Parts: sequence; structure tokens; C-alpha cells
Amino acid sequence: MGRSRYKVYEIDRPHFLTATVVRWLPVFAHPPAARVVLDALGYLQREGRLTLYAYVIMENHLHLIAAADDLRREMRAFKSYTARKIIDWLHETKRRAMLDAFREHKQAHKKDRLHQFWQEGNHPQQIQGAEMLRQKLEYLHGNPVRRGYVEEAIHWRYSSARNYAGLPGLLEVTLAL
Repeated sequence: MGRSRYKVYEIDRPHFLTATVVRWLPVFAHPPAARVVLDALGYLQREGRLTLYAYVIMENHLHLIAAADDLRREMRAFKSYTARKIIDWLHETKRRAMLDAFREHKQAHKKDRLHQFWQEGNHPQQIQGAEMLRQKLEYLHGNPVRRGYVEEAIHWRYSSARNYAGLPGLLEVTLAL
């Protein structure tokens, strides 16, 4: 699959982003892998490199609404770091089948690595106003409900839905509404 046609035009504006695991492998069904993502997002927030408005981590992809001075750079760094940490964890826990899949599905032009964890691109969509923001928040937070994993969005552990309901979440977010 070629490079993404999606672009970040106004780099400091909030964008809806999707990051998908190669072959949609369900690596985030394992809490330690999801924790890597949460820790990386928290780090970027603490360092002032990313403003996180919303997130959901599903078993094989994640959605964010985020902004940064250079969102492309921060997402590239996020994906590189999380891929390395999760591949290391897969080695440590001897999850050979997943490692083999990440190796087999590495794109040919990725000559600097043995595995490819993330699909290329983030499919960024700039948030154009309050209505689009509301729609993306509903889509993002409703993802685990539509998949049948929970009855209510606030019950999904790896989501900012709890933050928006006034409850503590796993990460702090900047409320957008």
C-alpha cells in the first residue's frame, strides 16, 4: 500500500487521526501493549508536545483528536517509539506468531527494520468546527459500543469518554466541548 494521500495542512489545529496496526492484528487486547500507547501519549502531553482532546484505543487501532505545533512530527515520533516498545515487549513475552506477522507484512521499502507495526499514515482530518468536533467525538467514543464490547462508552477503559462524562480517565485530556 502506498503513502497516504491525507495531509496535515494547518499543523497546529486539532485533527482527527487514526493509527492502525498492520493486518489489524489485535495487539492492544493485551493491556501491556495498550499501556505503551497510554504512556507515550501522556509523555507527549507532559512535555507540551501534544494537546490531546480525545482518544480511544481498540484492539487493533486507535483514534485521537489532537493538536501539536508539528503534528506530523509528533505522530511520527509516537508511532516510532510505540512500535519499538511493543515489538520489544513481544520479543520479551515470546509472542512469535505476532512477531512473524509483523515481519512478514513489513513493506519492502522499510529497509531499516525487521518488523512493521503500524500501517503507514494517520488519515488526519482537520476539525472544521463545533459540529465536526461533536461528530468525531461521538464516533470515537462510540467505537467500542458499536463493536459490542460495552453497553456504554464510559465503560471502555481505553477511552476519553469517562473524561467527557466528568469521571477520571486513564489519561487527562483537554475537553473540547
